[in-house]
Amino acid sequence: MDISVVIPLLNEDESLQELYDWIVRIVQSNQYSYEILFIDDGSTDNSWKVIEKLASFDSNVKGIKFQTNYGKSQALNAGFKIAQGDVVITMDADLQDSPDEIQGYDLISGWKKKRYDSKLRKNIPSKLFNWAARKTSGLKLHDFNCGLKAYSNDVVKNVDVYGEMHRYIPVLAKNAGFTKIDEKVVQHQARKYGVTKFGMERFVNGFLDLITIWFLSKFGKRPMHLFGLLGSFMFFIGFFSSAYIGVSKLLRLFYYKIPTRLITENPWFYIALTTMIIGTLFFLSGFIGELILRSKRDQDLYKISQNINL
Repeated sequence: MDISVVIPLLNEDESLQELYDWIVRIVQSNQYSYEILFIDDGSTDNSWKVIEKLASFDSNVKGIKFQTNYGKSQALNAGFKIAQGDVVITMDADLQDSPDEIQGYDLISGWKKKRYDSKLRKNIPSKLFNWAARKTSGLKLHDFNCGLKAYSNDVVKNVDVYGEMHRYIPVLAKNAGFTKIDEKVVQHQARKYGVTKFGMERFVNGFLDLITIWFLSKFGKRPMHLFGLLGSFMFFIGFFSSAYIGVSKLLRLFYYKIPTRLITENPWFYIALTTMIIGTLFFLSGFIGELILRSKRDQDLYKISQNINL
């Protein structure tokens, strides 16, 4: 099979028929063999009924319906698991991504150079977010969060998408050893149906996920290198500080014969003790992180209530 089109969606019943017609026209004009995977992320409208209708007369249409809303990353992860195409295309269901941009790349990310979104609500936050993502990841992409992306089958089968990491699939691919990562300017459409799902909560979560992905790329396979180093450094600072306080008191009492206050009355004693405790906690965090890495994540983060043509 040439192409798998993976489309996560939430309450997009108005746009699905038009999107399907658009995709089919493009893939058939290029004589691609294809499958279209709709991942219904717990929609409460008629999205699943529309998918059932499309699948009833086109066996290339396949669907997965989540029991409730688990998020776009879980939807993509479910789609990646069953995608059979040599090239896997991901796109949003809101008709803002153009299927005409589909081409057979190894791994390419779309770049919505000209956008039709609200500048205050989406454009400015998106530019700030993408700038931070470029600086931390080392990838020179302009639009990490573009829904239109193309991957080779090897990429999607070796990248674990979870949480809200769908924004950083190119970064996850880079961390997995894939280096041929590029971008292509794509046509952005104004939203025709429904309302945007983007809000301040997703903006904040995006930056928190960026910190997570930076940490995972640097220390994900060796957490002890970070926490162990910090823990050892802070512990020895506290230990030698405590030793200095104790030796100073002994010298004052027995060598210089100078009266001195109790160690527990010295505020620096508590600072040193706190530093030692924090250092120990850091070290234990690194040790626990190493143990977690050796345990296998074998539980899906979503539940499927129905599927079609699978």
